[in-house]
Formats: sequence, C-alpha cells, structure tokens
Amino acid sequence: MERSSSDSQHVRQQQQHHGKKKEVDDKQDGKRRVEQGPTDGALTDHKVMAGEALDRRNIWEPSVYYALGMETFYIAGHNISIRESMDTYGALIWPGARALSQFLENNQQQMNLMDKAVLEIGAGTGLLSTVASLLGAWVTATDLPDILSNLTFNLLRNTKGRSRYTPQVAALTWGQDLGRDFPYPSYHYDYVLAADVVYPHGCLEELLETMRHFCRPGSRTTLLWANKIRFQSDLGFTECFKSSFNSTLVLELPLQEVRIYKATAKE
Repeated sequence: MERSSSDSQHVRQQQQHHGKKKEVDDKQDGKRRVEQGPTDGALTDHKVMAGEALDRRNIWEPSVYYALGMETFYIAGHNISIRESMDTYGALIWPGARALSQFLENNQQQMNLMDKAVLEIGAGTGLLSTVASLLGAWVTATDLPDILSNLTFNLLRNTKGRSRYTPQVAALTWGQDLGRDFPYPSYHYDYVLAADVVYPHGCLEELLETMRHFCRPGSRTTLLWANKIRFQSDLGFTECFKSSFNSTLVLELPLQEVRIYKATAKE
C-alpha cells in the first residue's frame, strides 16, 4: 500500500492529524480530485484507518517506539511469513491484499500467472507479490522508497528457493516520472496488481494516472484491484475507475467489505 509522505509518521500521530477533504467533480474528464485540509470528515477517516491499524497490535509484542510483528499464511502451497510494522500504513497487511492473494490462488485457470510479467503498485509488505511469485510470475513490486527495505526482506524471505523467478523491487511514486522510469513499451506487464491502495492519502488522481499508464490501450494488460470500502471517497474513486477502464466486479466479500475488480484499457 503506497501512501503520501505524511503517512510515514507513526500511526499514533495519524490520529492527531487534522485535515480536510473535499471532492470536486470535473465534468470534462470525469476526474475526481481529493483535497485535504482541517475538517471533521477527514479526521474521522484517519481515525478509522488508525483504529484498524491499532487493532492489529493484539497479535504483536509491544516495544517502546513501535510494534513489529510477523504473520503467517498458507497460500499457493507454501507457508508465507510477513513482517509488519506500526510505523506506516504501507507496512501493514490490509484486507484487500489477503483477499486478492486468495483470489489468485483459487482462480489459477482463469488468472494463469505462470511466466507472466506482473507489476504490483503500492506493494506494502509484499504479501500479494510473494503469492504472485510463488504462482510462477516474474514480479516487480513497487512502493515508496521508505517502504522498500521491509518489502525486500519479506519477498526474499518467502521466495528464495521457491519461486521460478527472483522478484524485483523498485521505487515508484504514483504519477511521478512514469514515462522516464517506466517507459512504454519497454516496461510492459501482463498483469498489474493493486490492493488497498485507495484510502484518504490525497493521491487518488495520481493513482488513477498510474493505473492508466500501465494499463493503456493496446497493452493487453489486465489490472486487478482489490479494496476494502471504508469511505465515501472509495466509492468516488470506484466510479472514476469504472469510467476509465472496461471493468468487471469479479468478487465481493460483504463481511470483509472487500471488492475485487478486473479491468482492461478502453480501446
């Protein structure tokens, strides 16, 4: 999960953050910009995210500065151990990553990742990229620079000697220098994965731009996006997403409030 630089502060600081969020519909191109400043709505949104993160402390050993924990999953025929941290939202395992990882394992005939080039944006802890790698994909996992150390640790720990290809890790900031750092068609992917990348981080327009960059007309790239629906802005982004791509809701988990969409570029 990628997040803006303000989200790099401790989650406790996030609870004290005062921000404002308002949505402006641009009728010409259907984009929805999210601006932040001090309103009760934005504060509530951040409290929801922080509270969801703090709930995870029950399975961790506490420490003075931050809590660090390890979660284990059995997916794709392997035990996968993921190290998490309370330092940032990007260092936690969120419901969308769990759901999409399980979806990939359960739908290998329809989503055959063997020998496919796969990119994950906002990879966070690397659970989803690990699963894709174990399913035979050539994986590039991306996130902000300060997330990459833990991401690399988790990927190498869980794929060494197990995966067909060694997964790669790269820095990617949504909407920035995409044409320079990931020029098309040199950087072409069969699948782009994104899990729980939509939440109140103020970069929703840049996220959509990044999705369009990698899933463009003529690319034949399939985009899989999973997200827990928490806020009104999630629904707003979903509408922009559906207007930007040929999209299908392939799975909905009502209890977890998670939706998984499959999308391709509009030709």
